[in-house]
Amino acid sequence: MARSSAKTTKRGAQGEASKLDARKMMEMAVSIMRVSIPEPRDDGKASPLVGAVLVKADGMIESASRGELRQGDHAEFTLLERKNRSNKLDGAVLFSTLEPCAPGSRRDPKLSCAERIVLARIEEVWVGLEDPDPTVDRKGIKYLQDSGVKVRMFDRDLQEAILDANKDFIEQAEARAAEAREKKEPIVLSKLEEALAAAQIQDFDDSALERYRELAGIPDPVGSESFSRRLLAQGLLREVDGRLAPTGFGLVLFGREPRASMPQAGLLGTIHLAGGREETRDFEGPAVFAPEQALQWLKDKLPNPIDRTQAQRRDANEALFEILREGIVNALVHRDFAIEGAKCQVAASPEKIVVMSPGSPVEPITMEQLRAFDAPMLSRNPVLHFVFAKMKLAEERGLGLKSMRTRAAEAGLPPPNYSWEDPYVVLTLYPSAESVVEATDSSVLAQLSTAERSGWAWLAGRDTVTSAEYAAALGLPNRTALNHLKRLTGLGLLRRVGAGPATRYEVVRP
Repeated sequence: MARSSAKTTKRGAQGEASKLDARKMMEMAVSIMRVSIPEPRDDGKASPLVGAVLVKADGMIESASRGELRQGDHAEFTLLERKNRSNKLDGAVLFSTLEPCAPGSRRDPKLSCAERIVLARIEEVWVGLEDPDPTVDRKGIKYLQDSGVKVRMFDRDLQEAILDANKDFIEQAEARAAEAREKKEPIVLSKLEEALAAAQIQDFDDSALERYRELAGIPDPVGSESFSRRLLAQGLLREVDGRLAPTGFGLVLFGREPRASMPQAGLLGTIHLAGGREETRDFEGPAVFAPEQALQWLKDKLPNPIDRTQAQRRDANEALFEILREGIVNALVHRDFAIEGAKCQVAASPEKIVVMSPGSPVEPITMEQLRAFDAPMLSRNPVLHFVFAKMKLAEERGLGLKSMRTRAAEAGLPPPNYSWEDPYVVLTLYPSAESVVEATDSSVLAQLSTAERSGWAWLAGRDTVTSAEYAAALGLPNRTALNHLKRLTGLGLLRRVGAGPATRYEVVRP
C-alpha cells in the first residue's frame, strides 16, 4: 500500500504550540490531504480526502492522511491512535481539513474522532470544512466546544481548495440519507431539530413542498412515502409515536403558519417613505417563499438605484437585488432561533436597504471576518442551509458571502457592509454612491466644503484608498488630497490604517 510522504518534524526551541504559524500548518494539512488513499467500494460512494497535522506541546509536528496506514481509517484516528496511542498530547493543537466526526456517527464500540480528541486533551482544533451531511453538520465542532476545546476555522481560500478536492464526496454526502445513530446521545444544535408536540405533517404547505421538490430535482412526488422518508432523513420530519411530525426546522421552511408555533419565525418588511410614512408587510408563511416575496415587494416599491445609462441602471438593479436575495437568505439561515423576542427584518428606503438577523456570528466566526466578507464557511442551522442551497436560493457551503462584494464591485455599487447592533447582525446595502452621501448625518455634511463633499461621494463607492489614488481620481494636488482625507477622518467618515507609504484610508459607512 502507498504511504504518505509526510514526516515527523521538530520546530525548534521557539516552536511551542502557542507560537505556531497557523497558516503554515493549514497549508500543510491541505497538502497532506491530497495524498489520501481512497478505499475501494462497490457502492460507488466517494471517499473524502482528509489531512491532519498535530503540533505537540514540545513543538514536534506529525501528520496523517485518510487511509494512510489502513484503508478507510480517518486521518485523526491514524494520527491519534496509530501514531500517538501511548504519547501524552496535553496542550497539543490539531489541524484537520474536515470536521472531526461527532459522537454517534460510528458504530459501537468505535469512538468518534471528536471524542478521541477530547480524551487526548488536545486544547485547540483548527477545522477546514464542517461535515457536509446536513444531519450531522457542525455537531463534531459543537461537541469539541462543549468539551472545552477551542475551535477555529481554516482561511477561506484554503476551505475552497478543500471543497474543490472533495467535490464528488460532498455532493454525495449532501444527498445521502442520514444513517441511524445507535445508543449514543445525539448532539443537538437547536431545539428546532426536534418534533413539535402539536405539529402534524398536514401543517406543511403543499405548494412550498412542491417548489422544493421542483428546484431541488427530487424525483419522488410530494406526499409519497419515499418523499416523506427523504424529509425524515434531512431532519425536517421526526417519527413520534408511530407517526411523522414536523420538526421546528421543517415548520420554519414549509409550514403554512410557522409563527403560530414559533413567534420568532418569519420575515418582517418595512419601507420608509417620504414624509415619515411607512409601509409594512410581514412574510409569515413558508420561509422558502420569503426571499422572493420580499424581493418582489421591494422591486415594486423602490426606485431605480442610479440614473446613468439604461444598461448600467439595469445591471445595478439586478446586482442590488441579487445581493439582497443572498443577504435575506443568510439572515434566515444563520439567525439564532433561541432569541425568541427578535425576528429577521428587512427595512428599505430610497437611500439604503438594511437586513437584520438575530444573533451574533456563530462561534468561532467573528464580526471582523464578516465585515471583510471573508468569513470561513460555517452554518448555524445546517438543515436550513441545506434546503435553501438545494433550491438554488443560497450558494453551496456559504460561498455567496464572498460573491456579494464581488458582484457589487462589478456593477459599480458601493460595497455592502456588515455591522453589529445588539442583538442583530446587520447588512446594509446602498443603491448608489450618492445614496451613501444622502444617508450621511446632515450635521456632518454641513461641515464639508463643496470639494470635500465631492470627494466623499467618490470615496463612498469604495472600501479603502491611498492618498495618491484619491488625488488622481479627483485631480487634486497631493497636499490638498491629504488635507481632504485628514478632514474626512476627523469627522469619522474615514479610518486611517497603517503608517508612512503603507497608509490607507478605510471608508466608514454611515
